[in-house]
Amino acid sequence: MPSLGADMEAAILVEWYVQLGDQVKRGDIIADIATDKGDIDVEVFEDGILEKILVQPGEKLPVGTVLAYIRGEGEPSWEEIEAPQPATTEIALKTNGKVLKTGSVVTEKTYPIHQVAASAPPPRPTQDERIKASPLARKIAVERGVDLHTVHGSRPYGAIGRADVEQAIAEQFKEVTALKEKKEPLPTEEVVTKASRQAFNGDFSTKMRRAIAAAMSQSNRDIPHYYLETHIDLSEPLAWLAQENQQRSVKERLLPAVLFVRALARALTEVPQLNGYWENDSLHIQEGIHIGMAIALRQGGLVIPAIHHADMQSLDELMKNILDLTKRVRSGRLRSSELTDATITLTSLGDRGVETVYGVIYPPQVAIVGLGKVTDQPWASKGMLGIRPVIHATLAADHRATDGHQGALFLEAFTYYLQDTQSLKE
Repeated sequence: MPSLGADMEAAILVEWYVQLGDQVKRGDIIADIATDKGDIDVEVFEDGILEKILVQPGEKLPVGTVLAYIRGEGEPSWEEIEAPQPATTEIALKTNGKVLKTGSVVTEKTYPIHQVAASAPPPRPTQDERIKASPLARKIAVERGVDLHTVHGSRPYGAIGRADVEQAIAEQFKEVTALKEKKEPLPTEEVVTKASRQAFNGDFSTKMRRAIAAAMSQSNRDIPHYYLETHIDLSEPLAWLAQENQQRSVKERLLPAVLFVRALARALTEVPQLNGYWENDSLHIQEGIHIGMAIALRQGGLVIPAIHHADMQSLDELMKNILDLTKRVRSGRLRSSELTDATITLTSLGDRGVETVYGVIYPPQVAIVGLGKVTDQPWASKGMLGIRPVIHATLAADHRATDGHQGALFLEAFTYYLQDTQSLKE
């Protein structure tokens, strides 16, 4: 069971997307789990053959539980691992202090990876149980009176997720609205009330807030934060962006967010100490630059999926990935690696009118960058005073991993790469 953050202790295995004997490779989606932050696709990180499934759908398991055994090339089979292993104990026969004979006693001891209690075969599933759907999707369907047989599953192998049920509810709601406009009688079993929708959203939001609260409480308790702030003149990058977008179609245009991600990735190559994890009382700098984007959910709360290897992507690739991540976050289609791999977080509340953001570090990361709203402000340059578009950028960093000097170097590099339009083009 993967760990998807410091606030996660357990999750429910929803569905296996593979069977015994299947060949799997790194990056394949092999299972689906349900967490407080929604349904998550579980990836496999090794090539091999699925030899043993140890956990069945519906079980709630703590992080770290072995779910299955995948045998890679040259590795022992499951039967070899499960077989009893002899353990030898050296003994010495002595008399009057002299060793007469040495030897070993062989005992047998088994080391099972997963204990499964013997029980009668489980009853055959009913027709509803055979439908591939997450527990959260089933819960919503029961509460809203949605027949899962009528819902199209968009997840791997046709599995039904929360977003699929909500889409079905929305379609029913549209049908009801159309009937109202025609003044035709409403079928009571299909009515989706606003109050019931809000009740579900409130329940999910409460779980999300609890998960976030747990992580942030740990962060404030364990991490000695220090904060730095700078103001950045965006005249040149925004002018370049406007000129660049004039040459593009509407679908290909770039948003300012892509400039911030590019500049952040470049700045981390200059100050890599902020790109890492604090674990076992030491800083572990990461080679890959995986920028976590804080994305708010419509029903409340937020998640921080990672843009992998952001420093190696072009502006077009970054823009495509930002849009794709945002879409999949809000439809509940994230991969487990996207929730675990972020090496630093970028958060922005500028679209909500906030000018300055002071973030809280998400452990085990050691830094978070906050961006506010772009505002027109007086700006002195080369002895002249004018009005420029300015953004407030803040850095919250772990004082155990870095100090203010390194933090200042990072903000300096971030400003440089954000204003260097030639670097943005490359």
